[in-house]
Amino acid sequence: MSEVGFVTMGKTSGGDDVQPIGIGMLGYAFMGKAHSNAYKTLAYMTWPPPLMPQLVAIAGRNEEAVSEAARRYGFAEYVTDWKALVADDRVQLFDNAGPNNLHAEPTIAAAEAGKHVICEKPLGRDAAESYETWQRVQAAGVKHMCAFNYRFVPAVRLAHQIISSGELGDLQHFRGAYLQEWGTTEGDIWRFQKDLAGSGSLGDLGAHVIDLSRYLIGEIAEVSAITQTFIPGRDVDDAVESVVRFENGAVGTIEASRFCPGRKNAFTWEINGSKGSLAFDLERLNELQYSEGNEGFRTVLVSEADHPFWEHWWPQGHMIGWEHSFVHELHHLLTAIRDGGDVAPHGATLEDGYRAAEICDAMLRSAEQGGRESVTYR
Repeated sequence: MSEVGFVTMGKTSGGDDVQPIGIGMLGYAFMGKAHSNAYKTLAYMTWPPPLMPQLVAIAGRNEEAVSEAARRYGFAEYVTDWKALVADDRVQLFDNAGPNNLHAEPTIAAAEAGKHVICEKPLGRDAAESYETWQRVQAAGVKHMCAFNYRFVPAVRLAHQIISSGELGDLQHFRGAYLQEWGTTEGDIWRFQKDLAGSGSLGDLGAHVIDLSRYLIGEIAEVSAITQTFIPGRDVDDAVESVVRFENGAVGTIEASRFCPGRKNAFTWEINGSKGSLAFDLERLNELQYSEGNEGFRTVLVSEADHPFWEHWWPQGHMIGWEHSFVHELHHLLTAIRDGGDVAPHGATLEDGYRAAEICDAMLRSAEQGGRESVTYR
């Protein structure tokens, strides 16, 4: 078998001087697993990595569960108090993959201890908490990222390049929805409790749609929303529907629900411009639908060697998956740390996390008061 198509994959030089960076992680469940996988993967797939992740310690309240996670994910140690990570001089990057009520205090403490931080979304349970987190972390002078990983899907980044080139013309419409089916889950899990989560489907799913709309279209100026709670006794939204107006004159809709039987992880969006359209479905994340003018949509298989992020992966046509967005995201953050560069505009900073929270709060006010709400930033 010929090796011509694989020649770039055989390079082994250039990694001798990669500096290590100590990782301390809060949270060992869904996002802890995703982030841990990304650190281990980028260490050998993005060769040479910008910095070499050293998995120092992972924190969680359940000792049995966190000790098992440390062993499974490859962390050298585990602790049951996140403050131990903040106090550990070996930890240079604090990765907050904990529940929403543990986003603000640990992230702030880590930054003020001189550690770079990445925090899962939503940044806070409301805009006020998110604002304080951003301001205090920013003042600490460390690199910071809010983990909106869908900015790092190759098809999404290609869409951003197409839009930035002007090929779509003036942007006029955005339609985005994030639909899942697990809202009937029994049990008193934290995502259904306002004091722990802040909001329901809006903060959990809608925040991703909001961030992508800001990244691809621009700032949202006005919202008009309704929310619905289907399960009696819950104090968070189970679904949200919103009409939005962007500062550049585009209009759009944003929808999020955890009550859509058959929808597993259905994050879809479509953008219509004066010269063409783009559409995307996360469950087919290697594909971008593109219509040039009125020609109708064609499928672009985003796997070519010159497509975003593809230098790290396989020959064209060999697909990657959802988990690889975290590899790209953390590679971007480590590069910014190494080079002293900016996380923005392609990476979401804690300011982006705050701005998404402000839009979420405006939607909740609109739903409660029954009117249109302007989005303003403090």
